[in-house]
Amino acid sequence: MKIKDLTEVFNEYANLENALKQKQYLRNKFDFFGIASPKRKQAYHHLLKVEKAQQVIDWNLLKQIWEQPQREYQYFVIDYLTELRKFIQFEDVSQIEYFLRTKQWWDSIDGFNRIMSNLGLVDARLDQVMLQWSQDNDFWLRRVAIDHQLSRKELTKIALLEQILLNNLGSDEFFINKAIGWALRDYSKYNPQWVEKFINNNRSKMAPLSIREASKYL
Repeated sequence: MKIKDLTEVFNEYANLENALKQKQYLRNKFDFFGIASPKRKQAYHHLLKVEKAQQVIDWNLLKQIWEQPQREYQYFVIDYLTELRKFIQFEDVSQIEYFLRTKQWWDSIDGFNRIMSNLGLVDARLDQVMLQWSQDNDFWLRRVAIDHQLSRKELTKIALLEQILLNNLGSDEFFINKAIGWALRDYSKYNPQWVEKFINNNRSKMAPLSIREASKYL
């Protein structure tokens, strides 16, 4: 696969009116082709199918795609890595970190949660990386660390979750406090007693937003 193959797909489905709306939705941070998510994924499904059959990740290609200006290119990289997630090795974390530290906004950052979660379940070495990220100066990496265990249910590593959350209490960053609330709310569906105890023990350090989100299902 080459970038031009993906560009041809995007140009075919481009919608200027939608592109302007999408750009405004993300506070004019990125340009768009204006392709809605379901249509976008369907449009390049055949490309991902071919790439998956290779059973190897082309990191050089992904970086070239990531550097393109329209946001759909970054979405493709995330979908590519999600589709080929079982081929991601611990040694590839630095490659993923590059994507997390560039072209940052919540839409791309949150797209890596499932990717990191899968890797963490097959390689426990990632736990230490998540602890490190949970104290990084870049709050977007902290957000990934906080939310990378979403939807794990009984596979949630409770001690890891707790330490990462504790590392981020007292923050005044909206995206961190929202992430804390989401992590707790998600786990409350499986273990409400633990979440309720965590809130009670740390209420004075938690932002009202985090408490409100975390308490939704309690």
